[in-house]
Amino acid sequence: MKKVLLLRFVALFILVSFPACGQEQLSPWSRVDSILQRVKEPSFPSQDYLLTDFGAKGDGSTDCSRAFANAIGQCSRAGGGRVVVPRGLFITGPITLRSNTELYLSDSAVIRFSTDPSQYLPPVFTRWEGVECMNYSPLIYAFESENIAITGRGTLDGGGSDTSWWPWKGREEFGWKEGMPNQLQARGKLFKMGETGVPVKERIFGEGSCLRPNFIQPYKCRNILIEDVKIINSPMWEIHPVLSENIIIRNVTIDSRGPNNDGCDPECSRDVLIENCSFNTGDDCIAIKSGRNNDGRRVNVPSENIVIRNCRFADGHGGVTIGSEISGGARNIFAENCRFESPILYNALRLKSNAVRGGVIENLFLRNMNVVLVDKAAFEVDLQYEEGEKGNYLPTIRNIAIDSMFVDKCAMPLNLVGYAGDHLRNIRITNSDFRQALHESVIRFTDSLQVVNSTVNGKKFNPR
Repeated sequence: MKKVLLLRFVALFILVSFPACGQEQLSPWSRVDSILQRVKEPSFPSQDYLLTDFGAKGDGSTDCSRAFANAIGQCSRAGGGRVVVPRGLFITGPITLRSNTELYLSDSAVIRFSTDPSQYLPPVFTRWEGVECMNYSPLIYAFESENIAITGRGTLDGGGSDTSWWPWKGREEFGWKEGMPNQLQARGKLFKMGETGVPVKERIFGEGSCLRPNFIQPYKCRNILIEDVKIINSPMWEIHPVLSENIIIRNVTIDSRGPNNDGCDPECSRDVLIENCSFNTGDDCIAIKSGRNNDGRRVNVPSENIVIRNCRFADGHGGVTIGSEISGGARNIFAENCRFESPILYNALRLKSNAVRGGVIENLFLRNMNVVLVDKAAFEVDLQYEEGEKGNYLPTIRNIAIDSMFVDKCAMPLNLVGYAGDHLRNIRITNSDFRQALHESVIRFTDSLQVVNSTVNGKKFNPR
């Protein structure tokens, strides 16, 4: 017995003292394979339902709302298949996807969504800027569905402009004028409801609220594919999966520069692949989120296991962004082989929160980033966003590694500022070159920053 105990002690000593002898030391990137093994495309029966067989006309004037509803309904009831939108311009109100249904846009097919707010009623269960509520239906909506897809090389036109949807922001630059309605009062009311715990079913908005609908929102769904389509003129956030899993967003082009026109916002979602997409937006290009303030902590679900690769970022606030609605946290985010280029793209990598949002952002890994031009810092952590330090929920930012970021031009390489009472921790920059930085990096309240084999303006990068 003593001999057995001695052998166990020796084995434990070896394992602790020499971990390489007991287990393989893996790169964090080894996790990507396991994520992608779980992310599978949904499959559908090989049965087509042609939209025009249900009374739709692609003449740019006929309301095709009933045709979309009937085609999708029949497809789902029959066990699934593909609803085919042929060439033409099809006008419609909101589209609700059902389980086992693929919405396929043929080449030169355009779905243009109505700008009549009444068509997006009655209110549906949704999330607006990180707070759950009953509001206008998203333009394309799915709730508690599985195996859904939007595919094809057609165009989705949300109808947003300086004369529709966008003026509700309440800013003159988007068409609002004194005396016109805007979202400010309803937005404040919703956020107060979230803070005080008003039941979601009593948070009823919609008519008169001016809370713009999201474009595409699968809510509590699984097995989602969005591929090849072009998205323009969104009222607000564009691709917004919430509390969903197994999501592929591939070869999508987003060109929409209205207010809050985020390109892709996975929120409280897991096992997500975003690849080969192009973003040209009026806000963050990709923004990973997990709920706002107390309502986000009530739901308490992080966004996790997200892979971003081979994407292109033009106009926008941040290219790859985490926050600001991040109260549930985010972890295990991987981005590689992306290109960033615009004089009005703020940052390539942007993290934002505050002491009201809180949240833990951890395990963020980037490599092979080609940053041709950004307006501000290549990598920025902004914890002064909106309320700043005026709160009781200090955010935690830790475990970030960037390898091979090549920046042609930026205002500064890094803008990393934590809080005096909660420092940023364990950030590592390796094998990177900031070729033309106009200013020195700003680094405060940051612990364990490592910069290895990296240069700024042709000289060794020695952050202070």
